Amino acid sequence: MKYLVIKCGGSVLDHLPKNFYQNIVQLQKNKEWQPIIVHGGGPTISTLLNRLEIETKFVDGLRVTTEDVLNIVEMVLSGSVNKQIVRNFQKSGGAAFGMSGVDGALLLVKPAQNSEQLGFVGEVTSVHTALIKQIANQGLIPVISPLGIDEQGQHYNINGDMAASAIAKAMQAELCMISDIPGIYTEQEGKKYLLKQVTNLEVEELIKNGIIYGGMVPKVRAAIDGLTANVPEVVIINGNEPDSLLAYTEGREIGTKIILG
Repeated sequence: MKYLVIKCGGSVLDHLPKNFYQNIVQLQKNKEWQPIIVHGGGPTISTLLNRLEIETKFVDGLRVTTEDVLNIVEMVLSGSVNKQIVRNFQKSGGAAFGMSGVDGALLLVKPAQNSEQLGFVGEVTSVHTALIKQIANQGLIPVISPLGIDEQGQHYNINGDMAASAIAKAMQAELCMISDIPGIYTEQEGKKYLLKQVTNLEVEELIKNGIIYGGMVPKVRAAIDGLTANVPEVVIINGNEPDSLLAYTEGREIGTKIILG
């Protein structure tokens, strides 16, 4: 059995087809793969922050997290989004266990490098892999919200892609990033082309040229970080495409595969 970390971005969660969850349940029941879900929830967080008139801004695709923002992030991710995903697995004939990176000190963190700008944004230093394995051994699908805790008990917001990469590294798992687009595009003579495969060096060039920007920047950098720590493979696929996840696990060419070059 192989571990497969599946990162679901907040932008795609509300639009995933029903069979997306059924596919994951099927993968687990076939006992070839053990899925581990890491999810975001950015759009829902932004909507609630706007409603409460709490300012929210981003630096290099990462949300600046004050104490007020952190409270909302934790409420939305761990209280609302996480439990909705657990319900969706239940409806699809599976069984899932929802938790945050705070629970059981699953994700130990330290402040991010530019914490002066970002506030309570954390960088994962260790993953409690035994806890994930215990949940999986009970026949459950772990569903993890990207929050962490430091040695002093302070909670931190973690970028979902970076949390997924850290978990994939610790579990030596393949990493599949579910997006609402088919992968990474480049542009030539005014036309867009999907890149089937891209190296870390090409990614940096695409960032430099502004072709990769916004929330895609931490996504691809998290992917590269995982690859340099022996994550076997990272792919970005469109979760709205029917059976896209099954296509990937069956070895069919889909999405954009990121490799070291």
